[in-house]
Amino acid sequence: MTETAIDAPTRVLRRSTTRPSGRRVLIAVTICVVALAVAVALGLAIGTRTVDLGSVVRAIVSPDLSDNDQVVIRDIRVPRTLTGLLVGLALGAAGTLMQGITRNPIADPGLFGLNAGAAFAAVIGVVAFGATSSSQFIWFAFAGAAAAAALTYGVSSVGREGATPVKLALAGAAVTVIFTSLTTVLLLNRIVALAQIRSWQVGTLSGRGWDGLVVVAPIVLVAVVVAMFLGRTLNLLAMGDDVATGLGQNVAVARGVSAAVIVVLAASATSLAGPLAFLGLIAPWAARRLVGIDYRWILPLSAVFGAVIVILADVLGRVVVMPAEVEVGVVLAVLGAPLLIAIVRRSKLLAL
Repeated sequence: MTETAIDAPTRVLRRSTTRPSGRRVLIAVTICVVALAVAVALGLAIGTRTVDLGSVVRAIVSPDLSDNDQVVIRDIRVPRTLTGLLVGLALGAAGTLMQGITRNPIADPGLFGLNAGAAFAAVIGVVAFGATSSSQFIWFAFAGAAAAAALTYGVSSVGREGATPVKLALAGAAVTVIFTSLTTVLLLNRIVALAQIRSWQVGTLSGRGWDGLVVVAPIVLVAVVVAMFLGRTLNLLAMGDDVATGLGQNVAVARGVSAAVIVVLAASATSLAGPLAFLGLIAPWAARRLVGIDYRWILPLSAVFGAVIVILADVLGRVVVMPAEVEVGVVLAVLGAPLLIAIVRRSKLLAL
């Protein structure tokens, strides 16, 4: 074997995992930090009744229970904004992991059936076991997301070519339809259960309190931290299974660990806010525009962008038809559908 052949994988590795320039990273991080700060401030200040930032700070630092605005901020808007933050972190990271292990530019937990599976299992929890909060939904959501992931991959793997991007997308769409239909059937004659989770089915942050956050937040944060350590692994997988194996990566283990993290993140987010589609598509797309193809930077930026997008979408939903609200799931669908069409047209469903 020639020296050129021996060095080829090393050159590929260096080329594929080259860090973006320091200036580019600094700009990207600055944009993320500023955007997140602005989004959180807007999430706490804007609603049916808009308050100034001074009242927001006082409500958090030294709350006055006689001030109605501060009570609203502390008891309603703070947990609502934190819920949006956690959901965005989870789905932004999950979407990036899913795109990395499948090498599919339109991979998203919502489009691949995971959110629908988690929602179906959560509805079973409500109908059959009397679950009433996110802290109870989450255990059913884990099982549903795992079942949906296994079903999507199993269906797409049929045939000689295996799980290609096109087959994964089609299988995910089919699994989403199946679980969504089953959810509808479960709720047909159950008016009380339907009233209880109707807005949650669409995807909402409204009415979220501290009970669900206390249980779900540690799970999401641990899973996000684990995801951050998978950046180099995704860089190797992006070069193809043969090259990754030749460079010492156990491809099966890498995909298995990544899939487990995806299931935990998708289930946690769904238990808090319901099934939100397109977020795992939008956030990685935005991150790549800033830092290129290095997953070591795409992962953290996607998580932050996910949080920013969810919070801003929720704020937009509050003001667009004030005093009524548009659920955050509807806003994300309106934003994400055109982007999905654009990505499909430009990439022609080729691998990343």
